[in-house]
Amino acid sequence: MAQAALDTHFSITDAEELYSIPAWASGYFRVGARGDMEVTLRSAPEHGASIAEIVGALRERGHQVPMIVRFPQIIEDRLDRINGAFAASMEEAGYGAHYQGVYPVKVNQRRMVIETIAEYGARYKTGLEAGSKAELALILVQDTHPEALICCNGFKDDDFVRLALWGRKLGKQVVITLEKHSELERVLRVSREMGVVPTIGIRYKLHAKGAGQWEASGGDDAKFGLTSTELIDAVARLREEGMLGSLQMIHCHVGSQLTDVRKIKVAVREAAQVYVDVRAMGAEVRFLNVGGGLAVDYDGSKTTFEASANYGISEYADTVVYTVKEVCDDGDAQHPVIVTESGRALTAHHAVLVLSVIDAIGPTRTPLELPSLEGEVHALVRDMEQLLRDVSIKTYREVYNEAVSNKETMHSLFDLGYLTLLERAHVEQLFQRVLIKIARVIEHVDYVPEELEALPRRLADKYVCNFSLFQGMPDHWAIQQLFPIVPLTRLGERPGRLATLVDISCDSDGKIEKFIDLRDVRNTLPVHDLVRGQPYYLGAFLTGAYQDVLANTHNLFGRVNEAHVRLDGSSWRVELLVNGQKARRVIQNMGYEFETLHGWLQEEIRESEAAGIVLSADEKRELAELYDAELVGYTYLE
Repeated sequence: MAQAALDTHFSITDAEELYSIPAWASGYFRVGARGDMEVTLRSAPEHGASIAEIVGALRERGHQVPMIVRFPQIIEDRLDRINGAFAASMEEAGYGAHYQGVYPVKVNQRRMVIETIAEYGARYKTGLEAGSKAELALILVQDTHPEALICCNGFKDDDFVRLALWGRKLGKQVVITLEKHSELERVLRVSREMGVVPTIGIRYKLHAKGAGQWEASGGDDAKFGLTSTELIDAVARLREEGMLGSLQMIHCHVGSQLTDVRKIKVAVREAAQVYVDVRAMGAEVRFLNVGGGLAVDYDGSKTTFEASANYGISEYADTVVYTVKEVCDDGDAQHPVIVTESGRALTAHHAVLVLSVIDAIGPTRTPLELPSLEGEVHALVRDMEQLLRDVSIKTYREVYNEAVSNKETMHSLFDLGYLTLLERAHVEQLFQRVLIKIARVIEHVDYVPEELEALPRRLADKYVCNFSLFQGMPDHWAIQQLFPIVPLTRLGERPGRLATLVDISCDSDGKIEKFIDLRDVRNTLPVHDLVRGQPYYLGAFLTGAYQDVLANTHNLFGRVNEAHVRLDGSSWRVELLVNGQKARRVIQNMGYEFETLHGWLQEEIRESEAAGIVLSADEKRELAELYDAELVGYTYLE
């Protein structure tokens, strides 16, 4: 239903439970004593900063919403957590080597993200992974630890290989990963031309598959990787060239957002066995790269649902470390340096997309006053009025079926001309009132009939948010990825309505109708009534992975404003403000120039005057000023 019962005894604990905040927030977000969503750090849990206050302060400085608020300290803490988990597991297991993480920059190439990981991660020798020449160009100039790995994945041309080998010349620990068998000859040829000995990794195509949304990226039909036959041939070819010592890494990958730890164990066991056998062939491989896949629990359910995971960081580390150790010990092989390419788990939590709700529409909003029907009232209208009176806990199901039947009859009669537009409007309004009354009744029943299960979504408001789904959360549109969405204020007040969210793009797909829940996927989001003159912000959390890089400019909505915020005890400060794209920049990306557009406008004015439409000098100036202002303005509503 759209109107929830009011409860004066609603607490912030109730709010945290309603939005499942402790389940997905990983200790970074909570509801503060004043009912605001706060960001906090594990190192100083006694302090928290209101996200709404941060946004309000930025708006006072002239920075508009929508905006992304980034917290680099969360990325730093994620590095601590992952590296700490592997260190603890290796010490407990008596593992004979160490762990080195590598961040795949494709997950988020924003400058703040890469620089934070490179600089803070230097204490852990955290490396970076490139999947293209452009990404490698970014990586080679980062201030990484001298022993940090730079992994070059993805398909390669000569220039990609040359750039990687120049990295070797600069003293970087660059590993060229062979993704297909034919790449070996390319690497050998270019390395001979440059006189550089390469460090080579081979991605092995695992038979094991992951679990979740991306399970198809692993297994026999995977896009990348060498088969057993190709791997054996590549080892023989390197031996033939006297370059077997260049083979330093066995690499595998079973998919992103791996939801089931049992599938991880199976894949790691297969990868470790390949490592053992390759060493037995005479290759002194040092690194076993088990790829990415460390999942983020977006809905907090800790299940194998595609938006969740049935394990945490420590269990993931234990699974990898103990499995590799067991296989290597059984095969009498040296323990490899374990490498993972966790990207989502490092970056998802650090970014919050802040949306402002600018309007609410829906069937339960105050209806417009209809003119009274004159003369004899149509029988269908009288029947609907009677059904409205008849709704009770005993009759609601029968009344619902009758009302649906009447509405179908209404459409037929109107199409045939037997019902006026005013009579149709009365029937439609009565139908909505019947549904609202039934929704209030089924609040108190133990079993809701199947045909009425969708009633709350049908009656939900549509909260219009000033953002573009295609720019802010493209994965929700493309693959129905769920993200936690929570009001940033008024969380000490029971939300009295249910809503779905719609963006301001001219696209029917620009909507959010699925929300996280511990037990199922919700079709609506609990929200508060809007108060005139009071901003109402929603935060979309865990959006720091992939959303920035997959965003598109549908309807020419560009990148949003962003603020990089650092907490300092009980206070906070903005380290950097990055302005969102202006309309001019987005339009230029489509091949237009500002001066050309301005000239075309003047030409349109001249043509209109030639057609007899006369504009005064003031009107021409006003139009030109408005047009130019729009070209340099924020692409979102201001």
